[in-house]
Amino acid sequence: MFNLESFDIKLETEFIGRIFFYIEEIESTNNELLTKKKDFPVSGTVMLAEKQIAGKGRKDRAWQSAKGQNLTFSIMLCDADHLDFNLNHMNFAASLAVANSIENLYQLPAELKWPNDVMISGKKVAGILTESSMKGMNTERVVTGIGINVNQNIFQGEFNYPPTSIRIETNLIAERESLLAEYLNLFEEYLLILKEKPDEILNDWRSRCKMIGDKITITDGDKMYSGIFFDIDENGYLLLKRNGRLEKIHFGDVSLS
Repeated sequence: MFNLESFDIKLETEFIGRIFFYIEEIESTNNELLTKKKDFPVSGTVMLAEKQIAGKGRKDRAWQSAKGQNLTFSIMLCDADHLDFNLNHMNFAASLAVANSIENLYQLPAELKWPNDVMISGKKVAGILTESSMKGMNTERVVTGIGINVNQNIFQGEFNYPPTSIRIETNLIAERESLLAEYLNLFEEYLLILKEKPDEILNDWRSRCKMIGDKITITDGDKMYSGIFFDIDENGYLLLKRNGRLEKIHFGDVSLS
């Protein structure tokens, strides 16, 4: 059982997580915060679910998570001051907060994989999905969903990258309350940096992406591209160098060639 009192003691944010919903089971925390506008009017609202029946990753892929063992939650931003962000930048900030939280608490070196994965020793420990809803031409709210494998030690199914968890990597049961509080504390800090110095977020992300400079293959549906992961651009898109020129990649699954 998630200990709300222990979590609250460790939370040091100004607004992220100050409205907090703990739910045993739900279809999707992202969908709930995106679609039920009147129920969640406060920017920084966080919803944690022990089980998501329709949890999802990129391209609506199912996100499988054992009940009560991991962290699957979403953060909703709806204040005008918190919406003027590039969604790719938001993904990068969220990924950096995961990587640094894991390193701070468990001394595990975490790397980032474009566009939204957190890796330990080549295995996936967390994924990020940022979505938005519009009202006319304006962004009404942004929701970032995060799934972190914390104490799960058995994973079933087929995966593009083998999954891992903090428990597998440390042989210890991790305290989820401390990890979530650490994450939200860092995420709020990254939002401030993102608002004032977005280039700093991009540079920090680059420093943790060990694939930059490697030969990679990008798969997008039935299309495949191979080349050198040259860099990311100012909007967070991948720059692929092939046939002597740079191509901008907006979507796709990246693997080493």
